[in-house]
Amino acid sequence: MNNWMYFTVCLILAFLAPLPGYAEHPADHPLPTDQLHLPPEMTQLLKQEMNAIQKGMQSLVPAIASGYWEEIANIGEKIQHSYIMQQKLTPTQVEELHHALPPAFLELDQSFHHSAGMLAHAAKMKNPDVVTFYFYKLIDTCVACHTKFAANRFPGL
Repeated sequence: MNNWMYFTVCLILAFLAPLPGYAEHPADHPLPTDQLHLPPEMTQLLKQEMNAIQKGMQSLVPAIASGYWEEIANIGEKIQHSYIMQQKLTPTQVEELHHALPPAFLELDQSFHHSAGMLAHAAKMKNPDVVTFYFYKLIDTCVACHTKFAANRFPGL
């Protein structure tokens, strides 16, 4: 592993280190529904989705550091195609959700899922530099979204 990739993996690990009091029980921390104005059932599904994405993101770190390309591609594709929201919402609920969410949230969401797809593609090409770049893009989009729409949940941002 070259020095740049080693540095990148260490940096990624530092960003994904659990926050005291949060990572142990993420479901105990409510989403800032005052900022998103979602019905309770959609808020619950969004919370489940965020927890699933968090687990996927955390499992990417050792997979990237180990060059487990197939695993990286599978995780990237799962993130790209969503974990829960698309699987559990009716077409009517999906339409309602798209009307309830602010355009900036939808843009960030689209960017996030696009980056996940690109990460999966780079993994299939076994390209560690591009994989780590798109992993960075995923984290960057998480931070941007949390800063804008979940500041009370993540006050450090």
